[in-house]
Amino acid sequence: MIKKLLIANRGEIACRVMRTAKAMGIQTVAVYSDADANALHVLQADEAVYLGPAPSKDSYLRGTAIIEYAKKLGVDAIHPGYGFLSENAEFAKSCAAHDIIFVGPPASAIEAMGSKSAAKKIMEDAGVPLVPGYHGDDQDEATLKQASDAMGYPVLLKAAAGGGGKGMRQVWKESEFSAALSAAKRESMASFGDEHMLVEKYLTRPRHVEIQVFCDTHGNGVYLFERDCSVQRRHQKVIEEAPAPNFPANIRQQMGEAALQAAKAINYVGAGTVEFLYDEDGSFYFMEMNTRLQVEHPVTEMITGEDLVRWQLDVAEGKTLPKTQSELTLTGHAFEARIYAEDPNNDFLPASGTLSLIKTPMLSSPTSYQNSQSLNKTPTLFSQGSTSKVRIDTGVQQGDDISVYYDPMISKLVVWGENREAALKQLVSALKQYHIDGVTTNIDFLIDVASSAPFISAELTTTFIDKHTDTLFNNQSQSVDAELPAIALLSVLSRNQSTAKSNSLPSPWGIVGSWRPNMGYQESLSIMMGDEVHSLTIKHIAQSGNSLNQKGISLEVITDTESIEATGHLAGDELIASVDGVRRTYHFSNNEGQFGLFSQDSTCHFKVLAPDMGDDDNHSGASLDAPMNGTVVAHLVEVGSSVKKGAPLLIMEAMKMEHSITAPCDGVVQGYYYQPGELVDGGSVLIDFDSESEVE
Repeated sequence: MIKKLLIANRGEIACRVMRTAKAMGIQTVAVYSDADANALHVLQADEAVYLGPAPSKDSYLRGTAIIEYAKKLGVDAIHPGYGFLSENAEFAKSCAAHDIIFVGPPASAIEAMGSKSAAKKIMEDAGVPLVPGYHGDDQDEATLKQASDAMGYPVLLKAAAGGGGKGMRQVWKESEFSAALSAAKRESMASFGDEHMLVEKYLTRPRHVEIQVFCDTHGNGVYLFERDCSVQRRHQKVIEEAPAPNFPANIRQQMGEAALQAAKAINYVGAGTVEFLYDEDGSFYFMEMNTRLQVEHPVTEMITGEDLVRWQLDVAEGKTLPKTQSELTLTGHAFEARIYAEDPNNDFLPASGTLSLIKTPMLSSPTSYQNSQSLNKTPTLFSQGSTSKVRIDTGVQQGDDISVYYDPMISKLVVWGENREAALKQLVSALKQYHIDGVTTNIDFLIDVASSAPFISAELTTTFIDKHTDTLFNNQSQSVDAELPAIALLSVLSRNQSTAKSNSLPSPWGIVGSWRPNMGYQESLSIMMGDEVHSLTIKHIAQSGNSLNQKGISLEVITDTESIEATGHLAGDELIASVDGVRRTYHFSNNEGQFGLFSQDSTCHFKVLAPDMGDDDNHSGASLDAPMNGTVVAHLVEVGSSVKKGAPLLIMEAMKMEHSITAPCDGVVQGYYYQPGELVDGGSVLIDFDSESEVE
């Protein structure tokens, strides 16, 4: 019996496992690094142990240290979460050697699926359908290219030891092969310490469909239906849903049985995910098997009403599976949207910083994971006709930092509805209520995806985002004219609040503007949003009584095109505004004069310019800065070389991904400020670069 459980992971993963463990009466132990000393998963655990510095190799990947702590604290079992040590066979073996239960599959199963090429051979022998490809040991570039030429382009290069989109490159034509192979090998070596590659035919209209399987130590196995994970960027999932739309029942059964066949071929135990490519002709091909419970498991929980972490812990204790295949039911539809700190408009570049504002959507009680300790197991909660449910899995709270050392996922937003249409409406509504500031997020992008006609009609492929770029990204820059009155209210109210705090007594002399006793006054207000400056004239409307002691204000906001009356007041981090008689509540953040203003219909970031502030024409022009903290990987151009605009100059690695630094214009590389292997801070100048005009 498991009485004390150590979760060898962090963030939302660790918090998710703890919720179920606590509901089962199991004591929990967290682990943490320097970056996570005050993290939510540490605060929620009964005990927590320190592992080391922030880099994963110095903390969360220290399997020996984790086991030593487990022995010291009398831990019965270790749950590896999904990531880090979850698919490390040596760690699983070490747990067994120290009589500690590893909440996962046997080490032999991890080893069998640890190499993608070896896994393909096992699946081929087991009769599981495979995509055409080369999975051999000969890693000579000529051999890999010959295989690619024979299959015909496009092909997909994949790291044999990889996962999460690392070490993967699409090659669309023969001339791109060599550069793509070098980049994939380099990224694979950096991520996994292994540059072994395999090559597969790249299907042009595939869907990514995966089957959740579960097996116990008594020879029983079931599949808990499927998830469609086709909407991806960088080969990483963005929105998942269950069940897969437009997915015939006979295909569901065939794919489910093929997944169980794959699991039995390696004597699998516990939770696993078998991933397939599903083609438009109804054929499907084994892609890989992940020997862990995956990030997107909540959508399966929502349509089945089952707590899969509880299943994991029961199986680890030697119990039989809670249900047989015939007893499992599929009810309704669920979506999961992964909310990341990243910039979709800049190639989804990861972001870091402090979460100065987090406002979540209204959560459905009692199944919401943010408010409860466990899934409510009552089947009627997921039955037809019930109210849609909203769930948030997260490992952060307001004030936390998004570190450069780990995946920048902030949370998983999961919704359920009685059908796909109802669930999709719930998803869009919840996303519009989710407001985060302090870092750039993908929330607006997720709204655009979920609201797009192709997604609504389920025209899903793994190239969905690339295929619909114009639709998904053109909506990012929308007119802000409608929000100018609210922006004016927030600007003036925040200024007055700040002034009041700096004065012991309220005073009219502390207010900026042309104040007159018992009269309104007028001022000019310049608002910068991005690269645009909006000039407003603000007339303060006189109020009866001592208006200076009132929380609220009344303004007439005059733009180039109209005059609008607006009233409002602040309540914590909310702006309660009435514009032309329409009342609306906004959330806002104020980071040293950088404002964020959020409603269900818009997101605005702005700052108030000081009076008479001139334009700054002093631009560095050709200097290239690091987009975030990271490590320089390689110089791509020799010093003194002339390059064209857009040419790759330097590669740096940050947040487990490679990023290319390119020439901003035609010019000459005069030097590099950092060498390969050196750490750099975000904003640091990387390259001494002269533009063509400067050279002349």
